[in-house]
Amino acid sequence: MKKELPGGYELDDSAARIDVAEVHSFLSTQTYWAKGRPYEIQERLVREANRVVGLYHENRQIGFARTVSDGVAIAYLADVYVLPEYRGRGFGAMIIRFSVEEGPFARMRWYLHTVDAHGLYKKFGFAPPSARALERQAPE
Repeated sequence: MKKELPGGYELDDSAARIDVAEVHSFLSTQTYWAKGRPYEIQERLVREANRVVGLYHENRQIGFARTVSDGVAIAYLADVYVLPEYRGRGFGAMIIRFSVEEGPFARMRWYLHTVDAHGLYKKFGFAPPSARALERQAPE
């Protein structure tokens, strides 16, 4: 599914269009959650995701989000970013809306982990987990 945006921007959920090298370059060097992530892992995360969304300007990838789901009840939003020079224009919200509300998993319960942008995610119904939520960290 492709969505044209004003100014030559577009959202696209075609996995074949994702520039894995660009995604890896940004995530592995500029984020707290994926710093140092090996390219092979990033490539697999893109390939095996249930849905990936790219934000493009004149065919250059400038943003990304990845969804993992059981296809029935839950979906997990991960690796959301917009390149710094494109921030402050609402593109993060557009990526989240396209991923969460306009995609095939819109009717599911969504999860995500983040230490920032809580105000942005709150606009899309994300809130602190209930007392029922537990998390197991991956062993080192």
